[in-house]
Amino acid sequence: MTTVWNTPLTPLAFLRRSAEVYPDKTAIVYGERRHTYAQFAAEATRIAHALRGSGVEKGDRVAYLLPNIPEMLVAHFAVPLAGAVLVAINTRLSTEEVRYILDHSGAKVLVVDAALHPTVAPVARELKTVEEIITVIDPANPGDGTGSGVTYDDLLARGNDEPLPWAVDDEDGTISINYTSGTTGKPKGVMYHHRGAYLNSFGEIVHSAHSPDSVYLWTLPMFHCNGWCTPWALTAIGGTHVCLREVRGDAIWQQITEHGVTHLNGAPTVVTTIMRAPEAVTLDYQLVITTAGAPPSPTTILQMEEMGFRIVHVYGLTETYGPYSVNQYQRAWDDLPAEERASLQARQGVGMICADWLRVVDEDMNDVPADGVAMGEIVMRGNNVMKGYYEDPAGTEKAFAGGWFHSGDLGVMHPDGFVELRDRAKDVVISGGENISTVEVEQAVVSHPAVLEAAVIGVPDEQYGERPKAFVVLAEGGSATPEELIEHVKSRIARYKAPKTVEIVDELPKTSTGKVQKFELREKEWGGEASRIRG
Repeated sequence: MTTVWNTPLTPLAFLRRSAEVYPDKTAIVYGERRHTYAQFAAEATRIAHALRGSGVEKGDRVAYLLPNIPEMLVAHFAVPLAGAVLVAINTRLSTEEVRYILDHSGAKVLVVDAALHPTVAPVARELKTVEEIITVIDPANPGDGTGSGVTYDDLLARGNDEPLPWAVDDEDGTISINYTSGTTGKPKGVMYHHRGAYLNSFGEIVHSAHSPDSVYLWTLPMFHCNGWCTPWALTAIGGTHVCLREVRGDAIWQQITEHGVTHLNGAPTVVTTIMRAPEAVTLDYQLVITTAGAPPSPTTILQMEEMGFRIVHVYGLTETYGPYSVNQYQRAWDDLPAEERASLQARQGVGMICADWLRVVDEDMNDVPADGVAMGEIVMRGNNVMKGYYEDPAGTEKAFAGGWFHSGDLGVMHPDGFVELRDRAKDVVISGGENISTVEVEQAVVSHPAVLEAAVIGVPDEQYGERPKAFVVLAEGGSATPEELIEHVKSRIARYKAPKTVEIVDELPKTSTGKVQKFELREKEWGGEASRIRG
């Protein structure tokens, strides 16, 4: 009898392989900085040793609050190489939101960008579990010079170059926790395991058509679903990471021109930013843009194709490692009129090669007819669905009711097996790829003393796909302008979550039981298109 030895799957193996196969190849580009794959692996090893020397033990959480700079990329390998769990925090969150994530995750170490240190400073001494704060000083934006006193260079100096095994004992062990806001406004910690991250990486390679010649521009935040697993995926195939601190049209086109960028990922707002930038030109080669967060409009798809871009439309959630489905292009669509073809490409599609099939089900978990009309909830399961919510067994049980993960998204199943979103069961606003809880925004609005009640919905926005709009009923004798209310909200929660506009109304549309009928508000704002997914 032959014994079969199975090696636990982990994306750590990707950097080991590329460092051996492409040791002298440029792995990371950032301004004047360059890392070869051998140097990439060496820095990950040194940081892993340094974290262990700083008291980080197996299973401990290590938080990073960094933009898309090389240190953030290294963290995706260094932290799990140390046996720890990476918690990548949204750089746009407020102080209180960052504090909640650090406390809830039980992070032992925080690595923070110097320019973002002011976000942490007010609560630095009050954090429940963080034992040390490390400051990364990026010459591109060194901040105001304040920090914890312990720098990233100090952390590097604690490490050494002794080899560590690029392996894990348990592929179901947690590799990262990504926090996402739900409809209650409280972030939930989504746990990824090594196996899921490993397999999802292959899906990214296949569906975005990566190769060793890929030059990938980091327009998608690495804190968002671990950059859709692309830190691991592109490293696996031996491509070149081009880091980008700020997503601006001029900066993106500069990188495209200078480095011959072949791929980038991002929300539709990134696509719009690229397309409308004064520096925009028609490319003489094809650049692949993989987009999700809200479906790109058929018009946008056609315009981008005319400029030399190829759109890969994917769909997923934080709970599914980012993209779970892809609009798998069919050659038969080549012969269709451009508008009809683009409309087909705007659908959310089918499960990726590494994922199980998507289902659209009714309340009893029965599949709805595949007629493109009957609506139901989109559910998923398999290797590319989260382990569960960290320290939230009740939330996890609810999310997996019936053995499938419930997306909270409503859609239809077309006869060809492609899923299309139609509305969101949750009232989350997707703005520039970021989820914004309307309940959280409403609570911030109502906290103003002049406000009696408020309702927030997503409304169309050319740049961000949609932005929050607040409908406000003032309290008797209350006085506040829309501008004052917007500024008040910005003082309570992350500024990007604040309504773009506020409309003062006499009353909100309600049911007989007093529930606000947001559908009526959407119908008004979306011109009768509220039955379709926004964006």
